[in-house]
Amino acid sequence: MSHPLRGAAAITGLGITEMGRIYGKSSTDFAVDAVRYALDDSGLKKSEVDGLLINAGITGSQGGGVSLSLQNALGLRNLKLLNHMNAAGSTAAQMVQYATLAINAGMASNVVCVFADAPLREGTSTGQAYGSAGRTSIRPTGVNGLFSTAGYFGANTGYALAARRHMSLYGTTQDQLGAVAVAERAWAVNNTRAQMREPITLDDYHNSRWIIEPLHLLDCCLVSNGAVAVVVSGAEQAKDMQQPPVYIWGMGQGHPGDPRSAGSSPETETGAKIAAETVFSMAGVGPSEIDICELYDCYTYTVIVTLEDYGFCKKGEGGAFVEDGKLGPGGELPTNTGGGQLSSFYMWGMTPMSEAVIQARGQGGIRQVPKNDLVLCTGNGGVLNYHASLVLSPHRN
Repeated sequence: MSHPLRGAAAITGLGITEMGRIYGKSSTDFAVDAVRYALDDSGLKKSEVDGLLINAGITGSQGGGVSLSLQNALGLRNLKLLNHMNAAGSTAAQMVQYATLAINAGMASNVVCVFADAPLREGTSTGQAYGSAGRTSIRPTGVNGLFSTAGYFGANTGYALAARRHMSLYGTTQDQLGAVAVAERAWAVNNTRAQMREPITLDDYHNSRWIIEPLHLLDCCLVSNGAVAVVVSGAEQAKDMQQPPVYIWGMGQGHPGDPRSAGSSPETETGAKIAAETVFSMAGVGPSEIDICELYDCYTYTVIVTLEDYGFCKKGEGGAFVEDGKLGPGGELPTNTGGGQLSSFYMWGMTPMSEAVIQARGQGGIRQVPKNDLVLCTGNGGVLNYHASLVLSPHRN
């Protein structure tokens, strides 16, 4: 017997702004544009929207980012559902999950979920945009001060250590990390929205500069200004709307807890393993039935460990699993078919979400994957601390 929530709601609108070094707009400006595009895409009027869920990105954590006042900027009135959410890169999938639950509880009918960010400033590097995020002038003391004293700053360090741990335990190689970057760039070549469209080889990957070993520049995601919004509606309404509905078959989350606690292995055993149990159970499918993966890829290593934790291969075999090119165009497991965060654009969990919707609709153009019955979409936050996922389908049942 199928789960009562399987196919009960659908993504009915998608709005994507220009991406990259787009200056002169605030994150609120980008959010307004993305929501407008999503409503135009769905065919809904503003008066038909009764829910708004917001995720603000790095500019939100620094102040000055998109806030609850987005409702007023959009001219939305009499909302039944409103929240400003932040579970880092897992937020996009979570917003769709909570919208689905609210719709099926009778709290709302059409919920807009939006992510917007504008960290890039003219004349500054992408590293500067994120490098100082969250820093304070007060030096941490005690145990918390050990990290900064040892030079542990930002996400690059955490993911480098995680990748190095995987390499040490399982023999994962630099070439295998590079295979992820090469495959995703091959997809980006055919995506007009992608920031990076020049093909790359494994040699290009190795020749890109080190960020922090074992991570090269091409192991690391982009930084982008822009916004993405989706509309979630009830299934009955969705079937009569302007775009092909993308039905939500499964939902899952996984949050392992304190990575410094005894017995934890957050570098190699992530929240994806917990989320997989729920998302596949609700959808009534397993990894072998997934046609397309749209995975959070802040780093190449994130893709490898996520594939393992969702059961596409055994723990420790992720590197060998990806090295034959199966993630790229023509491969047996098409993954991050728009180029992902490594080559297309970086809108946290909305990057995989937007491409999942495009592929499930069959609107990928030259990069469209022919078999698109089931799409796995994931989001990851922190240094493998927070995870959420969806199984999406063009079919209600």
